[in-house]
Amino acid sequence: MKLGIVGLPNVGKSTLFNSMTLGKAEAANYPFCTIDPNVGVVTVPDKRLNRLAEIYSSQRILPAVIEFVDIAGLVKGASKGEGLGNKFLSHIREVDAIVHVVRCFEDTNVVHVDGSIGPIRDIETINLELIFSDLEVLDRRISKTIKGARADKSLQKELEILNILKEALENGKCARAVEFDTPDDKAFVESLTLLTAKPVLYAANVIEDDLADDGANNPNVAAVRNFAVAEGSEVFVLCAKIEEEISELEEDEKTMFLADLGVATSGLDRLIRASYKLLGLISYLTAGPQETRAWTITQGTKAPGAAGKIHSDFERGFIRAEIVAYSDLDQLGSYSLAREKGLVRSEGKEYVVKDGDVILFRFNV
Repeated sequence: MKLGIVGLPNVGKSTLFNSMTLGKAEAANYPFCTIDPNVGVVTVPDKRLNRLAEIYSSQRILPAVIEFVDIAGLVKGASKGEGLGNKFLSHIREVDAIVHVVRCFEDTNVVHVDGSIGPIRDIETINLELIFSDLEVLDRRISKTIKGARADKSLQKELEILNILKEALENGKCARAVEFDTPDDKAFVESLTLLTAKPVLYAANVIEDDLADDGANNPNVAAVRNFAVAEGSEVFVLCAKIEEEISELEEDEKTMFLADLGVATSGLDRLIRASYKLLGLISYLTAGPQETRAWTITQGTKAPGAAGKIHSDFERGFIRAEIVAYSDLDQLGSYSLAREKGLVRSEGKEYVVKDGDVILFRFNV
């Protein structure tokens, strides 16, 4: 999973990126201090892996990972190249989802490019630039499809979809807000790689005092939440400065620090959970003496497709999947005991993998 962190300059993007990845992105109090995207990889916390490694005496643990891309601050006119905008927009096109950092705090020491705090205005500024960029893509594609449709009538359906998208964008709607019924239509829209079609997770950046109640008394956070509900996006609240402070702490110190703030989990943990929910992702697990590992798949993936995450040969030569629920292994503490109690199942090609399935694939090529 690859997430792009975007936002106007000086909203806390690079501070958030550094805290999550322990990276070295430049975080300064002026626009465009991040010119090239900074990339960092973080592991997905999963306590199940430690327990499985204990049961199987695994030599190593390999958690799932998320790649974060810190994309330079966008500004009004980015779609026309303002602030090196076109370059930044191309970086967004490569990610699976967008983490849009929105400033929801007042601080006279941190300049705002528009001179005042206005989270919805800020969101709409960036959305508008993404819409302008997508309209250019659609105009080129429509022109090409019109020419092709003269000789190939099957392209009429594509042209219809392109025009529906264009009309929505011209009315200020993002492509992700336009619903299509059939899998083929959805696949075609996905193939266009439109910026406004990407799922968005809004990160409401607040001051420390707003963390304990999850921003409930912050009117700026409320505005972001209402906006997100209207377009079917997710929101989570964090304080980028606090995340930066706790990123250097050991795990037990971090837990104590968060408890003192009245917060149960870090912003990173909440971001990861929200990202999985947004993208409809789950994790299945494999375990043995060599390694215990988490594999990220889309919810609804059948057993052969899940096997293909490990290696294409596993999917091509799939025979069956031997599955035991993590909860059963955790309770019994032994694979052999789980088998004795009939809790290890043999599943075929139509089995839909569930979160927490511990799987051994049988295949032949």
